[in-house]
Amino acid sequence: MEFCPQCKSMMMPSGSKMKCKKCNYEKDRTTRTSVVEKKVFKEREVTVIEGNEAAGLPTSRVVCEECGNDTAYWWLRQLRSADESETRFFRCTKCGRTWREYD
Repeated sequence: MEFCPQCKSMMMPSGSKMKCKKCNYEKDRTTRTSVVEKKVFKEREVTVIEGNEAAGLPTSRVVCEECGNDTAYWWLRQLRSADESETRFFRCTKCGRTWREYD
């Protein structure tokens, strides 16, 4: 998801460009992420993503045990049954190490 730098509305793909439907701002589309492989984790399929995953992911202040950096991207995935909480994953903004939060 990408937002317009002028009016902060959501931009939509339009051919080879991203276009804001509200103010008509346009910019070239960039490759953001690409799915490289799918892995099975505890009998569930998990998509492994490489590329510029920073686009659209929120960040949090959490310390990476690998490099000591204090900022990481995070996302949620439902890995267990629907009546259990989602699992939060983190990826260090500096070294790219990925880990998950245990409850």
